[in-house]
Amino acid sequence: MTASSSELSQERAAVADACRRLGAEGLLIGTAGNVSARVDDRVAITATGAVLARLTPDQVTVVDLDGNVVAGDLRPTSELDLHLGVYRRYGVGAVVHTHAPMATAVSCVLDELPCIHYQLLTLGGAVRVAPYATFGTPELAGSVLAALDGRSAALMANHGAVTHGRTLDDAVENALLLEWACGVYRNAAAMGAPRVLDERQQVAVIEAALARGYGATQPVPSARPVEEPEPTKGESR
Repeated sequence: MTASSSELSQERAAVADACRRLGAEGLLIGTAGNVSARVDDRVAITATGAVLARLTPDQVTVVDLDGNVVAGDLRPTSELDLHLGVYRRYGVGAVVHTHAPMATAVSCVLDELPCIHYQLLTLGGAVRVAPYATFGTPELAGSVLAALDGRSAALMANHGAVTHGRTLDDAVENALLLEWACGVYRNAAAMGAPRVLDERQQVAVIEAALARGYGATQPVPSARPVEEPEPTKGESR
């Protein structure tokens, strides 16, 4: 199925909005990073060389799943193959790649960001660090795709981070969560060796979250009606 022109226009605007939000949050600096969203067999993706914190919809290019440009006047990001690879392998709806400060710092030191907080389970648990490779190469795309197996986030050694999600909002929130977790790790490591949640503790969190509907708003249970007291003798209702 091919997305309509109106759907693609909306998606181009949504990608631009997401970039501006990520820029305001400090996760996108200058032209470094890229964001995409998929609609059916079309992908709206940031153009190479665009200043992402000020991105406009006309700086978002539309390609097919083979990378052919079908709308827009600008060349897509050099990480196009990485984005398309994530869509082909994992069938997600959006991909975010940043050079976020905390995530990039952690990627320069660790081989894996351990599960130091239960919110990392939202991303699948410990976050793997893909081995370093030159940007825009098949080697980099391949190593990141492997690091994403069973995860919605991966770090890229001495480079940055990639997240994906069912929707563009999900992918953005995952990027923000990963940056927060990397900051928590950095702060904890400055004081000592961070404690890591073991498998039993992680399973307990998942079970509790499922039982309580964690992460979604819930209505207050209906209150039981208050029973009126029986009238005293000689008193009418």
